[in-house]
Amino acid sequence: MLEHFFQCPYCWEDISMLLDRSVRVQTYVEDCEVCCNPIELTPQFEDNELVSFRAENIEQ
Repeated sequence: MLEHFFQCPYCWEDISMLLDRSVRVQTYVEDCEVCCNPIELTPQFEDNELVSFRAENIEQ
């Protein structure tokens, strides 16, 4: 697991989430720990290193 820090696309607070390095490319939804809005996360790993990360709001 890798702890990654980023800004919430809704409230702009700095938050952190644990990312699973065992899956090379993944997309999933987690709620912001500050404002509780859903964030679509898309991390990409190569050789256990994070090479790309997107955190986007989900249009409701």
